[in-house]
Amino acid sequence: MDNYQIVPIGNIESPYKQKFAIPRQPRLVPQAKARLIFTKDFNREEFVRGIDEFSHLWLLFRFHETADKGYSALVRPPRLGGNEKKGVFATRATFRPNGIGMSAVKLESIEYKNGQLALQLSGIDLLDGTPIIDIKPYLPYSDAMTDASAGFADTRPETQMTVAFSEQADSYISQQQQYPELRAFITNVLKQDPRPAYKKQKQQTQFYGMTLYDFNIRWQVDENHNQVIEISKQ
Repeated sequence: MDNYQIVPIGNIESPYKQKFAIPRQPRLVPQAKARLIFTKDFNREEFVRGIDEFSHLWLLFRFHETADKGYSALVRPPRLGGNEKKGVFATRATFRPNGIGMSAVKLESIEYKNGQLALQLSGIDLLDGTPIIDIKPYLPYSDAMTDASAGFADTRPETQMTVAFSEQADSYISQQQQYPELRAFITNVLKQDPRPAYKKQKQQTQFYGMTLYDFNIRWQVDENHNQVIEISKQ
């Protein structure tokens, strides 16, 4: 078999610092903002000339934290509660033969500061540091097929989860100025119910933590209710 060498054209600077709590698909959390920082060989404005004519982009990327773990012919999609196996090519699971993923994201702006080219993006579902291997414009007339069907993932995932904030968390959000959409960001992340499938069957109160941007966030889950207990700086 032929081997192919692929080099990253850039890396993602993302609020998601760990795999836990990343939405299963792009654009489920529109407040998730990120920057695509171009590597040295592609750090020229010529590479993105005309890209601002498109509202959305396809990002092809490498699952860099799981690629070395190999692949499986059968996987358990979280959408099916982790109870049913599907062929890896019938899913968007991370454990793939070449470890390549794709996301359609919104292009907010092009940035060129101090000699560094970057794209400002939103609605991302990528881990901080993710290597980007290609960018392609999203073409609505071709890419959005209104008569398509999607099997077990035919509808947007919805949960009954509600989200509330403790007095400490509420005060902390109000006092920080850097991220004006932080409350909505945390709310929409938790509404996706990032818990592992097997945890969702348990009835007792569960406690979790995650890192978004440089904030440590602790919350508890009681049935379908999330209570953000504490937010602190890393």
